[in-house]
Amino acid sequence: MAAHVRPQAIRIAIATVVLAALAIGGWMAWQRYQERYVVTTEPDSGQAVTRIITARLSGASALKVASLSGTLQASASDTRGFGWLRSDQVVKMPYAVDYFVDLGGIGAGQLSWSADTRTLVVDAPDVTVARPNIDEAARTLVETHGVYVTREAAAALGQRVSAVAQHRAEREARSPERMAQARELARASLAQVLAAPLAAAGEGDVRVVVTFPAERGTRDGERWDVSAPPAEVLGNRR
Repeated sequence: MAAHVRPQAIRIAIATVVLAALAIGGWMAWQRYQERYVVTTEPDSGQAVTRIITARLSGASALKVASLSGTLQASASDTRGFGWLRSDQVVKMPYAVDYFVDLGGIGAGQLSWSADTRTLVVDAPDVTVARPNIDEAARTLVETHGVYVTREAAAALGQRVSAVAQHRAEREARSPERMAQARELARASLAQVLAAPLAAAGEGDVRVVVTFPAERGTRDGERWDVSAPPAEVLGNRR
């Protein structure tokens, strides 16, 4: 017979779990606060230093297929003193945006083989857009206008200009024209990557066709014979 568990013991156990969760959450919040907002200084002099605070390295299966780069202009305004102090800033700086395709999303279920045309069809995941990289250290133009630009106003202008630049670069990178260009470059890159093992297996005359989600079902009006998966075709070849 199981022993009777007293309600007080249950309350103590629940309280222990809650306190442990609060302690872990508080410690993580404190670590995050220190990482982002506490100035790191030299132990002896107390002088602020340039230093890597945290570094995390993680694996990735994404293939870089394109990169958009150029120069952008961003502007921002700040008003203080009940509307009397207005300041404006215009900045020009380089930017770059990378495009990727996740190869981890391509498995046997995304490959089909046309024996009649000796064509391998690859249903690839769509191209993804990375966060824009704005090179503020390489600014070519910085113009700040205002009767009196306070230190707080200057800091606010810098943050707003950065946010505007990020938004503008991302909007350009995600425009239909840029996405279409990136998909065409991705198509060529994936075809080259996937053709290599076929050529090594003695199937050098195979054509590789890459499709993206919006193109599923069309494939230029052709009907594909998918009775044999590519792995079986290569196995028979051996």
